[in-house]
Amino acid sequence: MRITHFVENLARGGLERVVINLVQAQVEEGHECQVICLFEHGALAKELIDAGIPVMACRKRRGPDLLALARARRALAKSRCEVLHSHNDLAHYYAVAASRGLGISRIVNTRHGMPATAKSSRRAWLYRKAMRFTDTVVAVGETVRGFFVGLGIEPRRGIVSIPNGIHVQEFSPANADAHARLTAELGLPGTTRLLGNVGRLSPVKNQTSLLRAFSMVRASIPESALLVVGDGELRAELEALAASEGLADAVFFLGARGDVARLLEALDLFVLSSLSEGYSMALLEACAAGLPIVATDVGGNAEIVRAGVNGLLVPPAEPEAMAAAIRDLLRTPVRAAQFGRAGREWVLEEGSFRMMAERYARIYAA
Repeated sequence: MRITHFVENLARGGLERVVINLVQAQVEEGHECQVICLFEHGALAKELIDAGIPVMACRKRRGPDLLALARARRALAKSRCEVLHSHNDLAHYYAVAASRGLGISRIVNTRHGMPATAKSSRRAWLYRKAMRFTDTVVAVGETVRGFFVGLGIEPRRGIVSIPNGIHVQEFSPANADAHARLTAELGLPGTTRLLGNVGRLSPVKNQTSLLRAFSMVRASIPESALLVVGDGELRAELEALAASEGLADAVFFLGARGDVARLLEALDLFVLSSLSEGYSMALLEACAAGLPIVATDVGGNAEIVRAGVNGLLVPPAEPEAMAAAIRDLLRTPVRAAQFGRAGREWVLEEGSFRMMAERYARIYAA
């Protein structure tokens, strides 16, 4: 099968990691794959390019861009694409426009979260128009699916739910040896309780609220530290906030990392402070590392973090509530360990990449 994935770019992020994993698996199964990036290639594109998988950048400019559309159309025509799989709304309506008249037999769109744009926006209007030529919309969880069903989105074969999956075997359960190595690496006492957050440093991930919550935690649990893994436009602002809160020696901004599994293995607790999520890859990875979790109750988070089973859910943008939940788990290590084991058991059963890939294969072949 000749498959084209159409994305905005392959920057570091959960959506992009799903696409790369899916493409690699499809190539291993004998399919011919390429990726078209509407904008630039992005930092993760090198993984595919080094493996000999074509990645093409359309270099879209601000506003409607017919030149980018023409580049995408040429790439689709040259590949004799049979399945066109786009990711999110902007990439989708450009993909649909570029594909008209090329005889592509299956057009699939995955929605990786819920949009911030209003239902009446031009972007939403163009996405709705593209549904006329769309076979299936895939939502990355039941919460996201319900959202789009409620908006009246109607592709030709309906909206289905395929939760994201990860390569669980790449993650080891958190353990004392890894904790000792990382605290030593950071120059911290071995008894320091390590909290971690993984994600873009952007407004929607709301690390501002996380830093304020951690400031409250550290006032009562001084032997604690926070690791912030990821990069983004708010890094300088967040570093300044950490300093102003007196946390400069307790918050470590580690940037974008290729060893997230190793870092998770050393943590005591994972924290997610997002204002909006689809079906969080970061939470799946935290489950795979057997970590107890404190997360905001937004989007599909409650599908992964089952309150009182493998973690605690708190309202978004309420640092006091987040701080209370973090303190609760740090002070009850037996309960926290039970949460971690439950999360790993669940992700082994329900969150595997193989399960996700098989579900997409059925959608392509339907």
